[in-house]
Amino acid sequence: MYLYADIIVDISHESVDKPFTYRIPEELIGKLETGMSVLVPFGRGNTLRRGYVIGFRESISFEESRVKEIAGSAPEDAAASAVLVRLAGWIKAQYGSTMIAALKTVLPAKQKKRSLEKKEICRLLSEEETEALAKQCRAKHKTAMARLLDALRAQERLPMELAREKLHISPATIAALEKQGALSVEKKRVYRNPIEGSVLLANRKNAFGGLRPDLSAAQQRIVDSVLQDYDAGVRKTYLIHGITGSGKTEVYMNLIEGCLSRGRQAIVLIPEIALTYQTVVRFSRRFGERVSILHSGLSAGEKYDQCERAKNGDIDVIIGPRSALFTPFSSVGLIIIDEEHEPSYKSETMPKYHARETAIYLASLHKASVVLGSATPSLESYYRAKRGEYGLFELKERLTGNVLPKVYPVDLRRELREGNRSIFSRRLQELIADRLEKGEQVMLFLNRRGMAGFVSCRSCGHVMKCPHCSVSLSEHRNGKLVCHYCGYEERAVKVCPSCGSPYILGFKAGTEAVEEKLHQMYPGARVLRMDGDTTKRKDSYEKILSAFADREADILLGTQMIVKGHDFPAVTLVGILAADMSLFAGDYRAAERTFQLLTQAAGRAGRGDMPGEVVIQTYQPEHYSIVHAASQDYEGFYGEEILYREIGAYPPAAHMLAVLVAAKEEEVAKNTAAALAALARGEAADGKLTVLGPGSASLSKLSDSYRFVFYVKSADGKRLSDVRDSMERFIESLQNRSEQVQFDVDPISGY
Repeated sequence: MYLYADIIVDISHESVDKPFTYRIPEELIGKLETGMSVLVPFGRGNTLRRGYVIGFRESISFEESRVKEIAGSAPEDAAASAVLVRLAGWIKAQYGSTMIAALKTVLPAKQKKRSLEKKEICRLLSEEETEALAKQCRAKHKTAMARLLDALRAQERLPMELAREKLHISPATIAALEKQGALSVEKKRVYRNPIEGSVLLANRKNAFGGLRPDLSAAQQRIVDSVLQDYDAGVRKTYLIHGITGSGKTEVYMNLIEGCLSRGRQAIVLIPEIALTYQTVVRFSRRFGERVSILHSGLSAGEKYDQCERAKNGDIDVIIGPRSALFTPFSSVGLIIIDEEHEPSYKSETMPKYHARETAIYLASLHKASVVLGSATPSLESYYRAKRGEYGLFELKERLTGNVLPKVYPVDLRRELREGNRSIFSRRLQELIADRLEKGEQVMLFLNRRGMAGFVSCRSCGHVMKCPHCSVSLSEHRNGKLVCHYCGYEERAVKVCPSCGSPYILGFKAGTEAVEEKLHQMYPGARVLRMDGDTTKRKDSYEKILSAFADREADILLGTQMIVKGHDFPAVTLVGILAADMSLFAGDYRAAERTFQLLTQAAGRAGRGDMPGEVVIQTYQPEHYSIVHAASQDYEGFYGEEILYREIGAYPPAAHMLAVLVAAKEEEVAKNTAAALAALARGEAADGKLTVLGPGSASLSKLSDSYRFVFYVKSADGKRLSDVRDSMERFIESLQNRSEQVQFDVDPISGY
């Protein structure tokens, strides 16, 4: 029985990682929960302050007389801070992190930044009195004073920067006139606005649709259904499965408009910073200054100010990647997750929360609705929609009336046999030349996911796979092929075991090399490259995409960041290079990610009035993910993939827990991983748990730490939570431990 509680007294303070321990009064024992607000005596004067429960203790290691007692439960606190602390408590319990780590995740703006102020000089005298005083100043050769007074006679209020920079008035001059009672200086708090002056809003003539287009019948049905549920008090999660170009964004904006008209606020999550470009243009046109953005590319001051604007009610809509979910709104009515299938919605650092699940819990705290949207929904979301857990809507037609682009899968094995060793197939070369001649635009997508080093045969397409886990083996520098799920190893091969060809090796290609080849083959083409190297600077995403939208380039070459949700009407050709690089990435989600990437990339073509074409270059044209991507058949892909997930007991058919152990000494990491895996196996006697591994992680050494990983699978999510709790207790029992252990529930990426 817990007798003590750890309380954070002032969560706005920078030292949020310093909780205080209080005794739980008898009447509250067993009634408190993590995240609940209580009243506690604080400081020398024992002033009652609101605090938040972040954990519990059965005993303390210091004198009982030093412990103060909780005064009682605090009145219901609807403030954003209370909701976020409760959310942190849920993240801790759900994903296996410390409460401090969870709090630092949901309260990112706790460090106060310097406020910006706007100063104005205000005239206090009448025009006649000001003119008379100016004459006196000129007579005494006080020309600066006279100059300022003349300006104030013509304009009652002057910005301070105007007086200093244009009129060349010194602070001493202003202070002297203020002392005489001729003027006053007023200060006004100014918030940093990351949208103002942004390159993406500098030219509002960009053609991304009208202000308020009429909705199609299918779009209107979605809006009416969600808002009718809302008005009836029904709060649930909805999935919009809409093909590329079907107008999901217009549905979002109409739903947000309905939300705002009901006095609530909206959060719009997008998977990448790059997507803020078009999203903010559209949303700011509809909702004006009530919209802002929040993402890692902003300065610390900009982030702080957006949170302050949200708290003050100055904005109603926030747009941004995963972390925008924690904007301190007090009355969220709607959370939208666009491109909900994207793996970037899963945090890769502790706590490893998923934005989708976290948004659904946050919505329950606010009594809000959640809308998920994608042309290629995650298997988890579609699985739940099929089971009736989510409401399901479908948009099957493009708003332009155009059909989906024509897709040409190209077999690179045949290209090689017929003498083409270029990274560009002959069909793609011909189509690029055709588009350049016609003045149309091209997007080339280099699929670089899965560069852990899968090994395939260029002659027959054979891929080296694990015999136990149905994933590809990864090539290591020590000459071994390794499975990063169960630890299976075999020696690297020199010839293909299927056809005997010596052309079996890993495949790697970079955007720089592709760009250089484009310039050689098409010397007159204007090429823009968008990858990790060209987007390091602030606003680099917007500058590249704005230039392409303004037809300043013929070809946009990039990695996966260019295929997510962008809408360029002049793009009539998309080339997908090296589709197989994600298909065999040593991950059970590889087929799903490949289908999603190829379908999303193909969806960038033909979104305007002109029809589009797509070339998919692959060594595996017969693979079901590529076949269904070429025909844009999500249902067909889902039907095949879900069978494999059920057979292998992978999410969403079951739950999975990844356990990563890292230590400076290899034996320590290896032994701890083995001990934890043995503990998990000990609880699997009933056959309801499966343990894979441990084995070396894909990145087996990082920052001088050795890494080992194992996986626990079960159809019962509660069983996994219990096993995780047992492992956490085991870790806490270790003396002077040096290893680090991370848990990842339903991992998105392999280790």
